[in-house]
Amino acid sequence: MKFSFTSALVLALAADVTLASTWFSKAAYNKWHETELERWLSDHNIPYPSPADRKDLENLIKDNWQSKIATPYAEWQPSQLQSYLKSKGQEAQKGSEKSKDSLIAQVKKHWFETEEAASDAYGNVRDWIFDSWTDSQLKAFLDRHGIPAPQPRKRDTLLATARENYQIVANKLGETASYPGNWLYETWSESDLKEFLDERGIPAPQPSTRDKLIASVRRNARLSKVSIEEAAASASASANAAKESLADSLIDAWGDSKIKEWLDENGVKVPQGSKRNELLALVRKHRARLTGDNISASAASAYGAATSKAGNQYAQATDDAQLKAEEAFDAVVGSWSDSRLKAYLDARGIPVPQSGKRDELVAHVRLNKHKAASGWNAWTFDTWTVANLKKYLSSFGQDKAAKASSSRDDLVKQAQQVYASASKTGGSNYASVTSYLSAATDAAKDSTFETWSDSELKSYLDSYGLPAYQGSNINELKAAARRQATYFRYGTSSPGGTLLAKLQNSFQWVLDQVKFGAASGRKEGAYQGERAADAVKEGATTATNRAQEAAQKVSDKIKEEL
Repeated sequence: MKFSFTSALVLALAADVTLASTWFSKAAYNKWHETELERWLSDHNIPYPSPADRKDLENLIKDNWQSKIATPYAEWQPSQLQSYLKSKGQEAQKGSEKSKDSLIAQVKKHWFETEEAASDAYGNVRDWIFDSWTDSQLKAFLDRHGIPAPQPRKRDTLLATARENYQIVANKLGETASYPGNWLYETWSESDLKEFLDERGIPAPQPSTRDKLIASVRRNARLSKVSIEEAAASASASANAAKESLADSLIDAWGDSKIKEWLDENGVKVPQGSKRNELLALVRKHRARLTGDNISASAASAYGAATSKAGNQYAQATDDAQLKAEEAFDAVVGSWSDSRLKAYLDARGIPVPQSGKRDELVAHVRLNKHKAASGWNAWTFDTWTVANLKKYLSSFGQDKAAKASSSRDDLVKQAQQVYASASKTGGSNYASVTSYLSAATDAAKDSTFETWSDSELKSYLDSYGLPAYQGSNINELKAAARRQATYFRYGTSSPGGTLLAKLQNSFQWVLDQVKFGAASGRKEGAYQGERAADAVKEGATTATNRAQEAAQKVSDKIKEEL
């Protein structure tokens, strides 16, 4: 029988189809309930027909899975891609700064997870969905569903218990668990949801509702968890590097007699006639006794500490970072004008105190630092450029106002009036306004303050009741305006900074333990303090900033022991 080219082609195509079918059948969402398919699409803002059959929903997810789950950076802006590369200690290749495809290719090389691992993770959501929860949130989940909390209540046991009972709880509630619904977050307040997003630098959805906040938390839960774990691994490596550098420095500072004495005290046999290099090798072999052998376990636990609010040593260290962030916000709003304080509350749907007393205003704002802005309002236009404001007004029949040489403040007031009128009348008019705002707000944020004039920036800062920045250059004014706008929008100075600061604080605690272990492990070496400190400083120059800071603290501790 002849085996024609056509036959070969048919077989090849059949093989391709079979391979594709096999891959598709293994996709996690292939086993999801239809409501979960719709939930995933809705969470990722992907329109789908209603009603729709299962095959249509699966195909929609398949078409978007790569960009949303496997390679989420593919949808990032060039500035985000460059920022990620810098965080990995990489610079964008020359000439590629504005080429998105080139930047994506560079980010892919340094991405912290394989595409296969990202996809496989959705095969069992319970393994990671609780990882970014605080200890108190885990405990509340168990209490809510009548599950006895383990004793002692350590983070690891709380996590294990929540995971073990995840499917059981879903079954009792008659809910799906592969891509969980809002039932999973019923013990979270709206402030909890907003705080989760704030700490990870994820803009809260605008306008915000509880359902939208949950959708944003659910959509970002795994990516934020994995990225923080990557930061934890990097910091752990730095901690180990600091430990090695510290131990070497202290050992090198000892004389031969001190080395022999230490080896003897620790039960290490020293061959007769050993030379200094051989003695040093013996000490390094047993260095765990000098610096403590718990550095790896301590570093591995720091991620849990960053998300824990339990009363343990790690949590006490991380609480300092959270406290500083909250104190910073409290200090900033204390200097805001009354009108700006009222605007903050109004943007979140919080009644303004009737007494009008400043102390009450400030107290209400501080109390609601984690409250998400509740919808389109005065704040929507707060940072829009003149061009964006005029375009908005023209779109709603206000051409005369848009073309007039009005000041930016006047344009903002007119934009607010158009919104207020539409909000009052409702119907299709209001729907048109909110639809426009939904599409335009992100674009307006991208160019925030970049095209503003000196006088516009000063006027904006005046609205906060801040003193005029006399003598400040344009970049300083932009920085000040961005800082105030971020506080007003998110209730924090750096939406992504809080959790990172807590994580860094945890690792600083770990490094401190290395320092204390070394100082107490060999007090006799303290007389060489200055020499050891110099050696530590020298050795740490190739480590991270945290390691450098830790080395300097070692010097301080040794001086104290002297």
